[in-house]
Amino acid sequence: MSIEVRHLSHVYGEGSAIRTVALEDISFTVREGEFVGIVGHTGSGKSTLVQHLNGLLKPTSGQVLVDGEDLNGEKVNRRALRQRIGLVFQYPEYQLFEETVAKDIAFGPKNQKLEAAEIDRRVRKAMESVRLDYDTYAEKSPFELSGGQMRRAAIAGVLAMEPEVLILDEPTAGLDPRGQDRILSMLEDLREKEHKTILMVSHSMEDMARLADRLLVISGGKLAADGSPREIFSDPALMTSVGLDVPEAAKLCMALRAAGYDLPEDLYKPEELRERILAIWKEGAAC
Repeated sequence: MSIEVRHLSHVYGEGSAIRTVALEDISFTVREGEFVGIVGHTGSGKSTLVQHLNGLLKPTSGQVLVDGEDLNGEKVNRRALRQRIGLVFQYPEYQLFEETVAKDIAFGPKNQKLEAAEIDRRVRKAMESVRLDYDTYAEKSPFELSGGQMRRAAIAGVLAMEPEVLILDEPTAGLDPRGQDRILSMLEDLREKEHKTILMVSHSMEDMARLADRLLVISGGKLAADGSPREIFSDPALMTSVGLDVPEAAKLCMALRAAGYDLPEDLYKPEELRERILAIWKEGAAC
């Protein structure tokens, strides 16, 4: 499955005094199995962009193609296409409403008119994916859960629809470090074990360094850069120009290079920087 965005623009309040250009002439393609990070300063257009990718918003101009079909075409089955692309909004736990966790997760599959056995299978699988033990949590009220557990239960409700593509808007926002790590570990599993195509909006460059295969940098409603994390994070001038920073490992690497250490310019993961520093130390000890 692929998603292709062609010359996408979106204007709020067209024809009014409050006309605002949220997106302008954005083009990119997401390939099956990719983990794409979408980064940008607050108000850059990231959330507006992802709401186009499953048809919640219609472009003012341009197209969003899913497997070559225009998501907003007159003859396309929008419902079927939208079911293939799951969108998790910021703070999705605010949308929990059923009396038990299992019933909340089952809400989407029930609306798909699936049989009871299939709904049960999906609920169990989704809870396993988000690391909520079925026997422990299925019959609990969602409002008895911790904040991180509520977030994962809400994500499970989207996963139970079994989308081919999962889009998440700031999935770790507001969580403590332990809750953040559980969400990120869950996403790693979805990519590595289920080969899910994932797009994630985040302000955390550390999260992007950990997870993303590719980064889309949005600034002022435009696509400022599209490349691998190694390419993007080795260009601090670009990141500064759009109001962002680079991961801490990349900063440390730059500082060590400035101090005279022989390090590549494009190190951005803590583990690879550590290995390189250890190699330099061993070389020095051997001498």
